[in-house]
Amino acid sequence: MAKANNFGLRTRDLAKAGTFAANRAAREGVASYASAAALGDRWQAFAAYARQEGIRRMEHVTAQHVAAYGQGIAERVAAGELSASYGQNLVSAVNSVMRLASQGRWQSVSPTKDCGIEKRSNVRQEAPQGVERGTVATVADTLRTSGNERGAAVVELARELGLRSKEASLIDARAALRQAQQADQVTITSGTKGGRERTVPVTTQQQVAALTRADDAQGGARSLVPPEQNWREWREGGLRDAREALQAAGIGRLHELRAAYAAERCQQLTGHQPPMLGGQASREADRAARLAIAKELGHSRVAIMTAYIGRAA
Repeated sequence: MAKANNFGLRTRDLAKAGTFAANRAAREGVASYASAAALGDRWQAFAAYARQEGIRRMEHVTAQHVAAYGQGIAERVAAGELSASYGQNLVSAVNSVMRLASQGRWQSVSPTKDCGIEKRSNVRQEAPQGVERGTVATVADTLRTSGNERGAAVVELARELGLRSKEASLIDARAALRQAQQADQVTITSGTKGGRERTVPVTTQQQVAALTRADDAQGGARSLVPPEQNWREWREGGLRDAREALQAAGIGRLHELRAAYAAERCQQLTGHQPPMLGGQASREADRAARLAIAKELGHSRVAIMTAYIGRAA
């Protein structure tokens, strides 16, 4: 008789299959019951990600899928939302479950080399790589020259509005530009973490210019994702090309552009450079700026701001 889905684990549910594989290992003495429980819990996060990507069976999970999952975790680690150790554990758990389920045929994905999750302090101690607008403009121009106007717009919106890559991709640039011109702010609703809506103030001409170029790139579409593509296709195509163009210019990830936005806002709000560049605003001004910028970036915890502007003296 042919085996059922998920390596014959007697369930067609991907989330349950991971738990079954971990529990089987515990029963066979390959893992402790405590370890099996931890693996099962951490597998659930990947199973939820896999469902969003249209993956329904363990047999369809590839190293590329796990690497993409881990790269998303790396961004959360860089933002201070997760510790590096926990982020690495999430990826390692996927490796362990897949190895157990496939009877050892799984080739592991490295949390550090393949996913970019680094063991480091979350307290920023140097200037963001994207702080120089000239470098960002060069990247955007290169992308436009290659025909990737939408990718260029995402890069500029990340730098000028502090948007995450998914937020910048899913924004309706035409509506955002109109709101910026009328109300000096932009409401971010699509692609946000936890579905939390927020507003970003529009205080500079660079922001308006970035929105104008994004509007041009969007054309008649509803967002910067090409109308003939879904999110996954865009992420693995034009958006990946934008990330690679940034890396070629010495900007490791789009998150650095959010950090550059935060650093600039810190100086606007306090009148001082951010702490990681030696700025020494008053405690009250520093605290108020952190509260404001955290909200603008879509974070609910002020403590995360150490990953963007450093720790106050």
